[in-house]
Amino acid sequence: MRHVLPTLTSPLRTIGARDFDFSQRVAVMAIVNRTPDSFYDRGRTFALDAAVDAALAAVEAGADMVDIGGVPFAPGEPLSAEEEAERVVPVIEAVRAASDVVVSVDTFHAEVARRSILAGADVINDTTGLSDPDMVPVVAEAGAHLVITHSLAAPRTQYARPSYSDVVREVAGFLHERVAAAVEGGVPEERLIIDPGPDLNKNTLHTLELVRRFDEIAALGLPVLAALSNKDFIGETLDAPKSERLEGSLAAAVTCVLQGARIVRVHEVAPTVAAVRMAEAILGLREPAYLKHNMGDAND
Repeated sequence: MRHVLPTLTSPLRTIGARDFDFSQRVAVMAIVNRTPDSFYDRGRTFALDAAVDAALAAVEAGADMVDIGGVPFAPGEPLSAEEEAERVVPVIEAVRAASDVVVSVDTFHAEVARRSILAGADVINDTTGLSDPDMVPVVAEAGAHLVITHSLAAPRTQYARPSYSDVVREVAGFLHERVAAAVEGGVPEERLIIDPGPDLNKNTLHTLELVRRFDEIAALGLPVLAALSNKDFIGETLDAPKSERLEGSLAAAVTCVLQGARIVRVHEVAPTVAAVRMAEAILGLREPAYLKHNMGDAND
C-alpha cells in the first residue's frame, strides 16, 4: 500500500534566499552551539572561529539550514540577552557573509531574536513555546520564520518527573494553541514551523511515543521539525553514550520522515543527508541519482 503523508497547508516556503517545497523534500538543519556547556559537544564550537567553521562545514556537507545557539535548553544559570547576543550575532554575520544557507537562531529571548534577524538570521527557533511575550511581535514585524516547540518548564529550570495522560495528544494541543496565538499576533501560518520537543520535559517513554505517533503531530498541517539527534532517549534505549548514538539518531530521523517530518535537526550532517535522501526516494518524493542495475541486456 502506498504511504500517504499528512497534507501540508503551506508547503511552499521561501526562507531567506532559498525556496522549499516541503511536500516534495526534507530539509536538514545542522546544529552549531556557541556554548561552553552544550549537552553534546561540550564547548567544541564555543570559539567564534570554530563555530563559523562548523557552520560552513555543515553547508559543504549538504545542510540546508544551520541552527546557531548560545544557551543550552538544560537547566542552569541564566544568561542575559546581551551576553547571548554577543555569542550568536558574530556567527550569524560571518555565516551570512559566506553563504546563502538558511540561518536559524535557537533562542527564547525576543531581544536576541531581534538582534539576530538584523544580523541576517532567517528563522527563530524558540524551544520554550513562546515563553517571552515579546517574541511573536518581534518575529511578526521582521517577517522571519518561527519554530514553535513544545516544552513546559520556564527557561533553564528543572521540571522533575514529567507526566502526561496522552503525551502525543497533549503536545498536539499545546502546539495548536501556540500556533493560534502566533497567528493572532501577526505571524502567518506560512511562516510557522512546529516541533514536538523530543526529550524536552519528557522522559524516554514519552519521546518514543512521540516518534511512534509522529504522524499525529504532522497532521496539524504545518512543517514539523524533528530534533532528535543524539538525545538521551536514544542513549537510554540503546545503552549508548553520546558518542555512539548516530545509528539510533538516523533510525529515529527516518521514522519521523516517513510519517511527515519535513526538517530534521542534527549534529552529523553528511550521514543524515544520505539517510533523508533515501527516505525521500522510498516515499516516491525523489528519483534515484542514476539507474544502472538490471536496466540493460546484461545483469549489471
